[in-house]
Amino acid sequence: MRGVLKVTQSLLSAAVMMLLLSACASRSKVTLASESALPAFLDGAPPRVREAYQFAIANPDELAKYPCYCGCVAMGHTSNLSCYVVGENDAVGAMTFDAHAADCGICVDITQDVMRLLDEGKSSQKIRAYIDATYSAFGPSTNTPLP
Repeated sequence: MRGVLKVTQSLLSAAVMMLLLSACASRSKVTLASESALPAFLDGAPPRVREAYQFAIANPDELAKYPCYCGCVAMGHTSNLSCYVVGENDAVGAMTFDAHAADCGICVDITQDVMRLLDEGKSSQKIRAYIDATYSAFGPSTNTPLP
């Protein structure tokens, strides 16, 4: 009986170890800024909105490669990044945030798609083609150069 118990414990331990290892292997490759970097106007915002802002903070050069199709070109936006960040204060390196994306599902959806596709290993060109094909029906694009 003791032998059966030891075998059962060993199998259980092996199963737990495999689960832990598979969880580690499935972690996202996408870098996000810390929650503490988020502006106060996002307090209480849905997690996917907060995550999109965290991505914009940590990856401004990447997000600047993709257009937005929510119509924000009329507000002077030049890319999906513009929906989140107005600019960077050169004196202290602090970002100035735009609250636009906090209330715009298209902006956040585009960013979430960029995050997912990057995590899948897609190139900037393939991501751009996907964003253009998926969102062009929603409205005019920002004038974002091709990556």
